Amino acid sequence: MVNAGNLPCVELLDYEDYIRALHRRRMSAGVLFHHADGRVLLVETTYKTEWEIPGGAVEAEESPWATAAREVHEELGWSRRLGGLLVINHVPASGAMPEGMAFIFDGGQIDDSDVAPIQSNDSEIRSAGLYTLHDAAQLVKTALHRTISVGMAALRGDGRPVLCDAGHPAAPTEET
Repeated sequence: MVNAGNLPCVELLDYEDYIRALHRRRMSAGVLFHHADGRVLLVETTYKTEWEIPGGAVEAEESPWATAAREVHEELGWSRRLGGLLVINHVPASGAMPEGMAFIFDGGQIDDSDVAPIQSNDSEIRSAGLYTLHDAAQLVKTALHRTISVGMAALRGDGRPVLCDAGHPAAPTEET
């Protein structure tokens, strides 16, 4: 084992043990659809009290952007080209749910005529509608409301994704 100076020696795991020891995180992908007046599309789920943006869990061997498109099709029946990445959000562990990473993509601008005919065939979706950010605060979890607000600000910003921790924009890191 090579030791440079007075640095402590570190025993390395063999490759298989290293792979088994890697931390696993859940991942999800959501889509932020918005109206010109600032309202956002929310879906009412059948399995919990809080509403959500369209989206869901990333499956094995699936990219977050493929998940976003798949979930929009499953939940809303829409096959649309999605816009760019708006938010990457670190979601802390909560109860039985492990920590995760959520990717929020721009679904583009929609209007009431897009939402009115939604008849979801997904048993997880009860209804969908456009809501102001104020009204959304009463329907979604606080952290998701912060994330939606950050996503809407990103749409008006410089086009770069915003990094967040539990919906709070992350402090910029110092460059070295």
